[in-house]
Amino acid sequence: MGDTMDAAIAAKRLTKYFHDVCAVDEVSFEVRDGEVFGFLGPNGAGKTTTINILTGLARPTSGSLCILGQEVTGNIKRAQHWMGIVPDESNLYPELDGRENLCFCASLYGMRWREREARARELLEQFGLTAVARRHFGAYSKGMKRKLTIAAGIIHRPRILFLDEPTTGIDVASAREIRRLLAELNQAGTTIFLTTHYIEEAERLCHRIAFLVDGRLVRVDTLGNLVRAVQDKHTVELSASGGLGEMRSLLRDAFPNEHFEEISDTRVLVRTDHPLPLAPLIRLLEQHGIQVTEARVIRPSLEDVFVQITGLELARMKNESSRS
Repeated sequence: MGDTMDAAIAAKRLTKYFHDVCAVDEVSFEVRDGEVFGFLGPNGAGKTTTINILTGLARPTSGSLCILGQEVTGNIKRAQHWMGIVPDESNLYPELDGRENLCFCASLYGMRWREREARARELLEQFGLTAVARRHFGAYSKGMKRKLTIAAGIIHRPRILFLDEPTTGIDVASAREIRRLLAELNQAGTTIFLTTHYIEEAERLCHRIAFLVDGRLVRVDTLGNLVRAVQDKHTVELSASGGLGEMRSLLRDAFPNEHFEEISDTRVLVRTDHPLPLAPLIRLLEQHGIQVTEARVIRPSLEDVFVQITGLELARMKNESSRS
């Protein structure tokens, strides 16, 4: 670890037991002031428990925690005015409208009436919710609810924003809008701690990423460093107009040492430990009457890193994401 005085969050050997089950196992990391820090892992990895410890919703069994240079392990309330918290399930009131929910949250932080009314109007506009400001929160769509919940979390302009699975269960357009809003908040100086099991979300938003598996932190690094670790792996995607079975058979006969993965009725991935030129592949298939509609080299991604470091199949992550 670096100098904890320069860190927005400094956690050292955080451990949490629920009876005889260890949910968080000696987790240590630092979050730098002004960065987006991603906690990546499958359901049950310990992400929510960790965020609960950091925000004071759960007490660690052991370990220490500093927020913005202050030791707060035994008294997290000392730091809660610096924090904005967006839980995985909304904590707003369905019988209140959007403006009323924001003003109520602002009152909890001691904001005066004029200030909270102005701040609520500002956030409703920023989050594209002005038109539904007088609609009951219970009548909002999932995406609108998520945006208002995030707005409520930053009503008091916190220095650190904690988000637990911010885009789970909402439509693609709303998720894209929320990612844009989070990027804007970070550019304005807010430190963001983000838990997610969407690999693509971490890849788009985060400066550094931590992999958490079964309560243990297995790697923390920048996206660039993580991806460089798998740059010796090469992947080619081939699409054909038909005859996938014949295409697969031809490729396996011609390249017996390579790994092939079917991803649809017309597409196959070729994974190798060395560069694989596209021209010979296409020529081979077309000589046997298979029309290649697309052939491209795929750059290494965070998905490849996750599978290599954790040993978890990507399908497990995707299945859990779709069930949320």
